[in-house]
Amino acid sequence: MRRVATFGLVLAVLLASVAAGCGGSSSSSSGSADITFWTGFSERELGVMKDVVADFEKSHPNIHVKVVGGISDDKIVAAIRGGNAPDVAHSFDAGAYTGAYCSNGAWIDLADYMKRDALSDDVFPAVPRQYSQYNGTRCALPMLADVYGLYYNKDLFAKAGLSGPPKTASELMDYAKRLTERNPDGSLKVVGLDPLDGFYENVAAHWAPSWGVDWTDESGKSILSTSPGWAAMLRWQKELVDWYGYDNLVRFQASAGDEFSAQQAFERGKLAMNLDGEWRVAFIQAEHPELKFGTAPFPVDDSQPDLYGSGYTSGSIIGIPKTSKHQDEAWELLKYLATDTGALVKMTNGIRNVPTTSEALSSPDIKPDPEFNIFLDIFANPNTRTTPITLVGSANQDLVDSFVTKYQAGKVDDLEAGLANLDKQIDAQLEAAGGSQVP
Repeated sequence: MRRVATFGLVLAVLLASVAAGCGGSSSSSSGSADITFWTGFSERELGVMKDVVADFEKSHPNIHVKVVGGISDDKIVAAIRGGNAPDVAHSFDAGAYTGAYCSNGAWIDLADYMKRDALSDDVFPAVPRQYSQYNGTRCALPMLADVYGLYYNKDLFAKAGLSGPPKTASELMDYAKRLTERNPDGSLKVVGLDPLDGFYENVAAHWAPSWGVDWTDESGKSILSTSPGWAAMLRWQKELVDWYGYDNLVRFQASAGDEFSAQQAFERGKLAMNLDGEWRVAFIQAEHPELKFGTAPFPVDDSQPDLYGSGYTSGSIIGIPKTSKHQDEAWELLKYLATDTGALVKMTNGIRNVPTTSEALSSPDIKPDPEFNIFLDIFANPNTRTTPITLVGSANQDLVDSFVTKYQAGKVDDLEAGLANLDKQIDAQLEAAGGSQVP
């Protein structure tokens, strides 16, 4: 889900190997072992995860797993530094943490285990293979992905005389305006589409694939100012922001409702279209089953129609912190959660995230659901993209979003010059950390 990392937090991970000492030793899996698994899931989703782990215990009677939910990456980082991390850790944010966990051994390199068990990373599609390793070190395996697309309110579409979702950026602009309703005082009653950066899942990374942008050149240098899609995307967003009125959007968002509550604006019919992840399908079905909605790939730049059907993806990763005292048993659990088709399908059906092996992705046992299945198709599209894995996590993306926020608010006079300066800031940031972006 949404990135929450900060530059300072990722740097804490980089210090983990110093603070945590030499790390735990691998143990034999021939005896009985009690291991701990930390995950970010909570409530309903945690219940699904516990059921999957119970299945693992049935097939591995010598391994007993304590599952702890509601764990964030800052807790994982602190535990590694303190020498008391779990045996298996689940991170919701590959883009923010893979580079840090892999670069210094905070999570162990899985290469020897994979070689021993003849497990090739070819079982994973290209994008999750990319975001679960850094500079050739595979310290994690992907486990479930988040995929972004367009949600649209069918009743509001019918009211506006619209029969189906937009496919191009120009159609999206037109639909957003036609679907917007204003109060007599000019304030926003229903918003067709809110493009403000920072609203719900609106971050630059999630929009960028629809304009076919590149983040880096082959050497890992930032190229936001020379990849033409960036300026085109930002100008498109700014045009829509200005049509609404920046202050009007800010006031609308003040009462839009928390993203992960039943008061979320799209779920209440206050937002006609929204960029969101696949998990929203399950939230709507649980919180507002009366809502008539559809899903579709996010519209794309008019000059690049071949991109339609693709989108943005990232996902969660699982690894073994270096302090684990039961690394062999931890590997068995990690391998099961990341590669067992039955386990992945059960998580997909219960949690409604996208499975991250090619076999599970095409499994006939995934519950049919036309709104959810759109995201399976987006994930499988060859043009679907993720963000570069860096040593500083999402700090480069934080710089981009900070710039976009200023631009949308009318505080940037020269977009091209601003993007060029942003490239310099990102390159300097990465150079200072001693790393580069890995395209």
